[in-house]
Amino acid sequence: MKSVRSPLAKVPAKAATGVTGLDQITGGGLPRGRTTLLAGGPGAGKTILALQFLVHGAQHCQEPGIFVAFEETSERIAANAESFGWKLAELRRKKLFFMDAQPLPELVQSGNFDLSGMIAALEAQVSEMGARRIVFDALDVVLALLPDPAAKRREIYRLHAWLLARELTGIVTVKAGGDEASSLSQPNGFMQFMVDCAVILNHSLVMGVSQRNVRVQKYRGSTFDENESPFLIGANGLEVAVARTVHRVDVKVTKQRVSSGVKRLDTMLGGGYYRGASVLITGFPGTAKTTLSGAFAEAACRRGERTLFVSFDSDGTEVIRNLASVGIRLDRYAKNGCLKMISARTVTGSAETYLVLIKTLAKEHRARCLVIDPVSSLSKSGNELTAHGVAERLIDWSKADGTTLVCTSLLDEMFSQDEGGSPLQISTLADTWIHLNYLVQAGERNRGMSIVKSRGMAHSSQVRELILSDAGVTLADTYTAGGDVLMGTLRWEKERAVRVAAEVAEVAAKLKRVSLDAEEAELEVRVKSLQVELVAKQVEKALLTTTTESRQGELSRGRTRIRELRGADAAKPGRR
Repeated sequence: MKSVRSPLAKVPAKAATGVTGLDQITGGGLPRGRTTLLAGGPGAGKTILALQFLVHGAQHCQEPGIFVAFEETSERIAANAESFGWKLAELRRKKLFFMDAQPLPELVQSGNFDLSGMIAALEAQVSEMGARRIVFDALDVVLALLPDPAAKRREIYRLHAWLLARELTGIVTVKAGGDEASSLSQPNGFMQFMVDCAVILNHSLVMGVSQRNVRVQKYRGSTFDENESPFLIGANGLEVAVARTVHRVDVKVTKQRVSSGVKRLDTMLGGGYYRGASVLITGFPGTAKTTLSGAFAEAACRRGERTLFVSFDSDGTEVIRNLASVGIRLDRYAKNGCLKMISARTVTGSAETYLVLIKTLAKEHRARCLVIDPVSSLSKSGNELTAHGVAERLIDWSKADGTTLVCTSLLDEMFSQDEGGSPLQISTLADTWIHLNYLVQAGERNRGMSIVKSRGMAHSSQVRELILSDAGVTLADTYTAGGDVLMGTLRWEKERAVRVAAEVAEVAAKLKRVSLDAEEAELEVRVKSLQVELVAKQVEKALLTTTTESRQGELSRGRTRIRELRGADAAKPGRR
């Protein structure tokens, strides 16, 4: 019955390997005081990993080490490792010992053979230098000299028992085919059951591109990442790329904004990109993806922030020249060192190679802003299967480092003119996604820009025309007619027609106003004439009344006077 380890069981102590990413996969390193089997095919990196493990222990852990070479000589191994900058010559004086144990080509075996003599020599060396780590490189070479599987097992157990008794942290490297099942069927395959930790290295070609992967097959007494992880042999040795895990510590976020380099785009975003965010700019060829990323780089340099610009499509000097035609001047910042232009066209290898190169260059340049144009190039040349994971790790790394990342992604115009995601499928990971496309109207192409998403900020939903000119990059105001957004010549013609119609309407209004003024003046004259005529009639009426009354009075007085002159009697009272 298989025993189940109690959750309260003590986790074994671990020895850090110094291999970037491998310590994270194993939860701290290899089991201290125990034996680890390192299996892999030719060129998988077994010797480099084992030697890097010893170098790290000697340099950083005060743990001297011994390297037992069964295949290559120690001098060749040291010479091959010079490019990693490990300073082996200094370490070999006190902290690192190489033992050459290669069988001679002309060796003729006679009688019994075992490892007891070698172990005795190692015993003395361990005691002398106080070694805590040891590597047996290509043990299968010497095991091949043993006559039968039983003898092989006996010597392996002898070696394993000695390592445990001395509490040495050991690595045993052996050759293995590409198929793990085939390696288990080999005479020394039982070692994978005997050791406390087993690590498998694979080296294969995918569509002509070299791909290396590491997988921890077993680790007694400890949790570990069971999945395959890609790794690269870089300038400092092995570097294992670890995918994002649920235990990743969340990075520090900020509400600080940085300019996109286009004023009107900043307005659409409510102030610009978030610092430390990841920005994805997608579009078809010629939609100005490089232009927008160049505008961001110029704005970053203008703020005094060191910027790294990685171009996969063109040489750095060509990018600077081309962007100058739209008013983006990067040459001065490239000269003063604030901007570093890198042409990735000269780099060959896997997507992991590009990732390590980008991270190394960003660290050397102390970049706060990073532009990759286009990041979709990572999926080319046999990298389709690994590119998505590389892009994820790129975004995770930039966030953890606080670097503002702007990536462009090329879409295939032959398949779709609609808004689409990145070929790497990282549009869901990006904080801000800007999409560029063509709008074909009236026999011409015009550039349109829209913000698909921008997490944590209110942003415009409009489709704006992107205008490139000698004066720089800007966005035109939205112009609609009949429910359609008009751009380019069609917009100019429509605006001109509207402007002419407005001018005609204004002239007609002026003419109508003049006509109305004339009619009004005529009416005013007529009103004044009637008013004068009315006054005349009123005066005439008043004079007529006055004259009539005067004449009646005069007649009355005349009759009275005539009667007086005739001597007539006065009129009697009450009688007329």
